[in-house]
Amino acid sequence: MCLVLVGWRAHPEYRLIVAANRDELYTRPTESLREWPEVPGLLAGRDLGAGNAIPGTWLGFAHPAHRFATVTNVRGPGEDRADARSRGALMMDYLRGEAEPEKFVRKTAAEPDDYNGFNIVVSDLETLWWHSNRSALAPRELAPGFHGVSNGAVVGSAEPGSREIRTGTEHPAWPKVRGGVLDLRAVVESAPGDIERYFAVLADRTRAADAELPSTGLATRHERTASARFIPSYIHGTRCSTVLLVRADGSFEMAERTFGRLGRRKGTERFRGHVELPA
Repeated sequence: MCLVLVGWRAHPEYRLIVAANRDELYTRPTESLREWPEVPGLLAGRDLGAGNAIPGTWLGFAHPAHRFATVTNVRGPGEDRADARSRGALMMDYLRGEAEPEKFVRKTAAEPDDYNGFNIVVSDLETLWWHSNRSALAPRELAPGFHGVSNGAVVGSAEPGSREIRTGTEHPAWPKVRGGVLDLRAVVESAPGDIERYFAVLADRTRAADAELPSTGLATRHERTASARFIPSYIHGTRCSTVLLVRADGSFEMAERTFGRLGRRKGTERFRGHVELPA
């Protein structure tokens, strides 16, 4: 997953709003959004390409337990280790577990070398937490407002009513995060229940100016391609867009749109239900 936008307690009628793109090799084995029979109540896509027998996910919602989790990798030249534990399995640890978000991210932060670089965002629909094992910052509880992560070890956040995107460090949020957070806020403020509007935010193919490109070890032409929210490519691009809306009355809707090479739309999955929200 290479872009995650979150509205957290940012609208009186919605507890949680998520709009996210997963960018991955088109050849990596993947199952689209579905219910997992071995984990009752879990809605998630399934990553089958981690090289071990444990399936994982990049984004999931376990609605009976009111648990949400998502992960992005943190790009860095020459950092990936073949012996590292799967980040998708880390997601499953939270989605199938019982630890509160704070306890989970602090335990994960105590083992930074178990995984290749990542950002994680986890919630029990009472609190929302972010952590990156490539950031000098301690795990952070995210305040009500709008937040975004991509493949840098920062989270960009904006308070309701503000256009300023803060990261809490000297490192700015990437352009796709800054623009995505502001566009997400515009939808939440004008049409919070319109799933198609969120898909439109995720479908933006605008590339960042060269002066704003991050330096992550990719060739400049690849940094340009990867700077867009939606990446249409032949080898590695946006495989799916996911939208999750959890309303204040406990009703929820989750939708995923999948794509093939060069951004060709393949299909859409939708689920609706109800979750008992914590006070």
